[in-house]
Amino acid sequence: MAPQEFTRRLATVITYVDEIMQQEIRPLLAVDIIEQLHRQFAILSGGQGKDGAPIITFPEFVGFKHISHEDFLNVMTYLTSIPSISVADKADPPHRTRVSFLNSVEAASIGFIIVIDRRRDKWSSIKASLTRIAVAFPGNLQLIFILRPSCFIQRTFTDIGIKFYRDEFKMKVPIIMLNSISDLHGYIDKSQLTEDLGGTLEYRHSQWINHRTAIENFALALKTTAQMLQTFGACLATTELPRSVPSSEDLLMSHTRQRGQLQDKLKLLGKQGATLLSCIQEPATKSPSSKLNLNELENVATMERLLVQLDETEKAFCQFWSEHHLKLNQCLQLQHFEHNFCEVKLTLKNLLAEQAEFTDIGDSVMHVEQLLKEYKKLEGEGQEPLEKAQLLAVIGDQLIQSHHYAMDSIRPRCTELRHLCDDFINENKKKHEILEKSLELHRQLDKVSQWCDAGIYLLASQAVDKCQSREGVDIALNDIETFLDTAKEYQLPSPKEFYSEFELILTLDVKAKAQKVLQKLGDVQEIFHKRQMSLMKLAARQTRPVQPVAPHPESSPKWVSPKISQPSALAPHQKTSEEPYAEADLSSLGKEDDETKFEVKNEEILESSHDGENPEPEQLDSSKNLSPSRRIVCDLLETEETYIKEIKNIIDGYIIPMDFIWLKHLIPDVLQNNKDFLFGNIRELYEFHNRTFLKELEKCIENPELLARCFLKRKEDLQIYFKYHKNLPRARAIWQECQDCTYFGVCQRQLGHTLPLFKYLRGPSQRLIKYQMLLKDLLDFESPEDLEMDPRDLEGSSVKNGPKRTKESAFSAELQQALAMLEDLIKSCELAVDLAAVTGCPDDIGKLGKLLMHGSFNVWTIQKDRYKMKDLIRFKPSQRQIYLFERGIVFCKIRMEPSDQGLSPHYSFKKSIKLMTLSIRQLGRRSNRKFEIAHQNGLEKYILQMFMRMKRMADKSPPNAAPAGSLSPWKPLTIVKVQKIWKRRAVL
Repeated sequence: MAPQEFTRRLATVITYVDEIMQQEIRPLLAVDIIEQLHRQFAILSGGQGKDGAPIITFPEFVGFKHISHEDFLNVMTYLTSIPSISVADKADPPHRTRVSFLNSVEAASIGFIIVIDRRRDKWSSIKASLTRIAVAFPGNLQLIFILRPSCFIQRTFTDIGIKFYRDEFKMKVPIIMLNSISDLHGYIDKSQLTEDLGGTLEYRHSQWINHRTAIENFALALKTTAQMLQTFGACLATTELPRSVPSSEDLLMSHTRQRGQLQDKLKLLGKQGATLLSCIQEPATKSPSSKLNLNELENVATMERLLVQLDETEKAFCQFWSEHHLKLNQCLQLQHFEHNFCEVKLTLKNLLAEQAEFTDIGDSVMHVEQLLKEYKKLEGEGQEPLEKAQLLAVIGDQLIQSHHYAMDSIRPRCTELRHLCDDFINENKKKHEILEKSLELHRQLDKVSQWCDAGIYLLASQAVDKCQSREGVDIALNDIETFLDTAKEYQLPSPKEFYSEFELILTLDVKAKAQKVLQKLGDVQEIFHKRQMSLMKLAARQTRPVQPVAPHPESSPKWVSPKISQPSALAPHQKTSEEPYAEADLSSLGKEDDETKFEVKNEEILESSHDGENPEPEQLDSSKNLSPSRRIVCDLLETEETYIKEIKNIIDGYIIPMDFIWLKHLIPDVLQNNKDFLFGNIRELYEFHNRTFLKELEKCIENPELLARCFLKRKEDLQIYFKYHKNLPRARAIWQECQDCTYFGVCQRQLGHTLPLFKYLRGPSQRLIKYQMLLKDLLDFESPEDLEMDPRDLEGSSVKNGPKRTKESAFSAELQQALAMLEDLIKSCELAVDLAAVTGCPDDIGKLGKLLMHGSFNVWTIQKDRYKMKDLIRFKPSQRQIYLFERGIVFCKIRMEPSDQGLSPHYSFKKSIKLMTLSIRQLGRRSNRKFEIAHQNGLEKYILQMFMRMKRMADKSPPNAAPAGSLSPWKPLTIVKVQKIWKRRAVL
């Protein structure tokens, strides 16, 4: 729908609403004169005369003469502008709105019937009423009925007054004086009169006012909403379509949000209209026998007409929005298409440029194979852009088929994409064919060269003294013929065939090499031919043969390669007329090959000797010149790079190949379904160290003072190690189940790892310990001489001002903070591993807060009322693993189970108690390893005592000593520590 059509339809709705509510004739609303209407000095009950004239009743009202002229005129104008239901009911629903307008005009032409009830009033009131009606009544009058005062005197005054003042009223309509209600019933049917006039018409004035007010408010809201929709449509029609993807997305979101708000208003308005209509119809719905009065029927008809206009508004808005939304979506699709087109086009052009630069066809088999690998890599890099381009062309075709408004600009781009794809594919095919042809060429050249070398070796190895007999000659000829037959196996081409087959790919260098090889082939073949002729002549002669010039028999066994010849071993004693030429050519070919190889070998030796100059002294000197703190930082940086490389190998060598289709059959379902738990958040570790931590550590080489700040700054980021160690027990279980699968063996061999995968998955734990060791070393080396001066400045310099820093300096304090932070992290990681190994933990264990410390204890559980200290020796204690959290304490049962390393402890959850419900006190004066915890209001107490062997370990070990295999220093769970934590955490 065009915006002009949408605006026209909404303008029609607004006009119809005004006509329904008579806003063109009567700009007044009930809410404007609500006080005057509530005074009820005039009512429109809905009753009609016999000819359909509306009846306006003036009920008894004591203060009628005090009503202002303006108030009377407003009420009369409002009442006379409300249409009657009689004509509207006869019209069809589609035409009711138009007939309603004609109905008010028709009512004005027929005239109104006025009933003035003054039975309890005076003549003066009747006179005032007639005067007001004559002066201010806005409509036509048909009849005026006056109920005379019941008082005899006032009735007499009324009769006299009517006679004398009729001309003053200037009434052109008859005034009928009635003595009683029964007289009124003779003119108007009882069903058209209210109960106070003896009729049966139900009329409730307050309800009538409420219904009229609600209907007019609904009509006003409908009109306002239609005007808002008009404004919204005009705004959308004048909005220019953006030219970028973000702008298109923002515009679409903005318009969709505004449309949603307007749609919500329309829905709310529809609900309000339906509710109002049901309220008006409520009497008839509650009781099937009751019927709606004329006013209620009129209100129902008015609401139905307004709801029809609301429905028309919604339909127009939905049609307009659907077309506008389609246009915005097409605009966004076009922007995405244009953006992707530019990217794909640029990528394909770059690939075509790389293809054009790839002109080398190689000069050896190894070189060509390397070129093929590089070209396949280039072809693989172009596969994704090629698929994107082809998919983008298909998307463009779909847009064209959906009658996109920019199909004229999309069609040529699709054609261009297909041309680029065809060019890339054809060029790939052409390049690949050329390289394959080049590989075939060099392989044939190598075969020819090898055949020639083998022929030279055969000729040179034939001993001359063995050819003096007929048997020796036959053997030599047979060897030569057998060797010449191998030419068919090597498929040696003729030079003409060779050039005709490879003429298109022969460059100058390759052509020169081919000519050289083919020349060598021709020379060797010619030498063989001459050797055959010589041997046949020797066989034909019956005289004593003359010994030809040949290598000394003792030199033959010294050949180590068919490509090496020794011309100096040839003895030029006696030659036949044809032998010298053959032997000279043979020696010259061997000598040429030897010289070439000798030169290459010398160049390699020279290069290796040149490159092999030991650079270590310079490096050692530079390493010696570094201060101890810088050497520690360099060590940290070097191990950090190795650590990152190992994690990268795990990701590239184990995780990524799991998605390869050709390896799916090697991966068991258990591993495939739990691969995320096996590797945990190792990708997150890699991203943090590679992108963030390594770069910050590199800044510390020149300024070692920044190292502690680096760790303190990344305190929150290093918590990813806690997440990693929390998952480690589950990863170990998966590894133990799947460690023998073929997939891990393939990956390990591919990476060249000597250790299995899980050894490398323990790398993060070892890395934390490495950080701890290096920080401790740096703290030990931190001294005034270390931090104040560089060893290179020691010669020829003196310290005048004394040391600038001491071990109590800010650097030492930061190092101690960083070390403490790292030790806390190691401890939390160790506790996370232990806690993750506890079986049967409830799901809400996290509500107890952070895990602070743990230890193994002997626990006695006794009844509080039977507690006696001397009874402790009478019952056996239970061995329990105790975990202390911020808000509670957890008891776990200890059981020893066999594992790869022998018996190892396993823990199962027994119970948990909140700290706020417990009290604690120390038992014994000399021991700080035994204490009591008890419920404040419970019946049980617990006596906790550390294992004796742990107690001895804690007593003998230094404060920071760590047991073998432990991740963090051993810190025993003593009464002193527990009491400190208790005071600090129990309030939680």
